[in-house]
Amino acid sequence: MKFLGSKLLATAAVIIAVSTGASSAETLRLLTWGSYAPDEIIKLFEEKYPDIQVEVTFSNNEEMVAKLRATGGAGFDLAQPSHDRIYAVQQEYGIYKPLDLTKIDTSVMEPKLLEGVKANTTIDGQVYAVPHQWGTSGLMADVSKVPDLKSWSDLCDPQYKGKTSMRLKRTILLGTAFAMGEDPFAAYSDLDKYQTILDKVAEKLIACKDNLKTYWTGGDDLSNLMLSGEVVASETWDSTAYKLYAQNPNIHFIPPTTGALAWIDTFTIPAKGEADDAAYKWINFVLQPEIVKLMSASTGSQASVKGAKDLLPEDKRAAVTAAFTDKDIDNLKFFANIPPGVEDMEGKTLEKIKAATE
Repeated sequence: MKFLGSKLLATAAVIIAVSTGASSAETLRLLTWGSYAPDEIIKLFEEKYPDIQVEVTFSNNEEMVAKLRATGGAGFDLAQPSHDRIYAVQQEYGIYKPLDLTKIDTSVMEPKLLEGVKANTTIDGQVYAVPHQWGTSGLMADVSKVPDLKSWSDLCDPQYKGKTSMRLKRTILLGTAFAMGEDPFAAYSDLDKYQTILDKVAEKLIACKDNLKTYWTGGDDLSNLMLSGEVVASETWDSTAYKLYAQNPNIHFIPPTTGALAWIDTFTIPAKGEADDAAYKWINFVLQPEIVKLMSASTGSQASVKGAKDLLPEDKRAAVTAAFTDKDIDNLKFFANIPPGVEDMEGKTLEKIKAATE
């Protein structure tokens, strides 16, 4: 009886130990872009940190902010909004918490990108984001058919009537404004002036409607249009153009003469995140060179680390080399912080254009 009692106690101890171990496993809840948490990288992370399980919700800028606003910054432990979606949102809604930069190996980051994000996301001396992936929006053309595409406004050149495309989102508004000699980012401080610019842009893009084959809505949509030859020039994300370059080396990404629009997707920690240590481990993990290679193959974009170009897959590295000169890099126009009211103004302008071009 005594032996049986000891055996039962031992068994109970094992059960308690197993249960305690299972319950102590931490969940890292990521709120990120579609290609930023591929299964292969999650597997490698969980192998290195077996006490952390990764749970992913794929999203975009607008949805990330909306989800975190709805919960006051709860429900997720690491989010990846673009660098221009943090400052005003944080001031208005307080959905992020300051980063502890001592827990992030920022020495591996490209200084220009790191300092740019810190400048854009510092509030009361506290930094709310660091860079992860970056890329640009600009132009794409089949250079065997369109050898001289240089400006956003060239998409409206009558010689390419019915053969161009663009996405009806804020990027084309900004690009067209620059092509018309305006600086939309500088006008953010004077919303009356910005509205005047938007009105001019709307007039230009409505007049351009006959030049367009269609408005594209996603990367696959645009890829099919370009590969089939239905469209010979378009506004695009650089990553889409890089992927197409591997299939048709005549399809190039082209930085506009006024500068490609550059975005930086960041790492931020939501205000009510519950797994900060796990979040910092993920940040440092995905910035390692061997993981950057896997991540770049998934995203098609460059990481924020030093020497990122050399860590790209060979086909994408060749596409970047074909697209950008050092002068083009120096001419990048990084998206400015979006003040309250601007997105509503841009949304109404896009609705106006859509209504006039359907």
